[in-house]
Amino acid sequence: MPTTPLIRSFQHLADGLADGPGDRPPGGRRTGGRTGRPPVVTLFSGGLDSSYLLHRLRDLGFGEVHALSVELGEGEAEDDRRQIAERLGAELHVVDARETFAQEFVRPAIAAQAVYLDTHPVSSTLSRPLIARVAVELARQVGAPVVLHTANRSQNSLRRLNGALGQLGFAGWYGSPYDLDPVDRGQKIQELKEDGLEELGERTVSGDSNLWCREFESGVLDDPENHAVPEHMFRWSAVCHGMPGDTVEITFAEGVPTSVDGVRMPLTEVIDVLNRRAGAFGIGRYCGLEHLDDGSKVLEIREMPAACLLLRSYRQVESATLAAETVREKMHLEQLWVREALEGRWFGELRGAVQSFVDACAQAVTGSVTWALRPGAAETRAVRADRPTYIRDREQWERESIAAECAAYPDAAAG
Repeated sequence: MPTTPLIRSFQHLADGLADGPGDRPPGGRRTGGRTGRPPVVTLFSGGLDSSYLLHRLRDLGFGEVHALSVELGEGEAEDDRRQIAERLGAELHVVDARETFAQEFVRPAIAAQAVYLDTHPVSSTLSRPLIARVAVELARQVGAPVVLHTANRSQNSLRRLNGALGQLGFAGWYGSPYDLDPVDRGQKIQELKEDGLEELGERTVSGDSNLWCREFESGVLDDPENHAVPEHMFRWSAVCHGMPGDTVEITFAEGVPTSVDGVRMPLTEVIDVLNRRAGAFGIGRYCGLEHLDDGSKVLEIREMPAACLLLRSYRQVESATLAAETVREKMHLEQLWVREALEGRWFGELRGAVQSFVDACAQAVTGSVTWALRPGAAETRAVRADRPTYIRDREQWERESIAAECAAYPDAAAG
């Protein structure tokens, strides 16, 4: 057996994971039953890559495959995923982690102003560590010594998932067989078509969705010098023509978004409401280049209406409540937070240390921002803070400041 726990190719799967004499999962018992293969947990979205992985696992003789779909608010039909998994011989597990995602991953990202190099809010950076954690929990439940995903080396999810699985201390083998063994899209489509899954060949881009973001990449969007997202792909930010302008008030309590227009609601609902309200005006579309391991960059397109307003609102209330020097130092640390999370070190001590500083600052961030929405733009109409540092009447402040200085230094005032 290889000394590394990392699975990087289909050949590695074929040759390295037979549960024969002398081959056991690290620290574990021999598993796999009559098939001679151990149980496997795979991350499963129902898309082309994850479906093809199930197809190959079946053909390689893995008889106990647990396909894991972590529900993060992407809105995809569970029935479709279940039918694909069953056709390919896998058992589907659906775990609803929307509340956990919002509270443990999106909330900290809002407070940390998690925007990659000032181009786009991060998204899969937040979802991958949670998905990895759920996968490890499922693997332990079903006795699977293998956790597989489908990221390839042109996708940043490769290091984020592998990094999270490593930091979580998963004792078995993990990784993506697509890392060193990419499979041509046409081959995937053809082989799945033979399995009766013709509909998977209709997808022209790679997508990733959760309640925070809908992202598109690859396929027809490969070339940064020539790309255009077909309008029908946008769901939240599809402009509703002829709509009158709108105003929306977002309120924070100790750094957490708590209400929209005075109506208290959980963070998942705040995000959903703002995705629809701001998205109706075409707000929240992003295009940006993100680096791979070797420094090369790939194009990513996103729609994130709620993220757009929530991040801008947080900075406004933060600026209204914290000292300028505190905000400056926090802005320096925000990119450190982003770097650690983006590089697959969400569970590392450095991001955790920065998060402690961010959370300490967040205790003061209580207030609200009112936005005027119109096609393509959002403008502030009111910024309110419970304990403001701002001045509402400059002339009165001038008088009071002079009076205070005169009282403190009467001789200087007389001179």
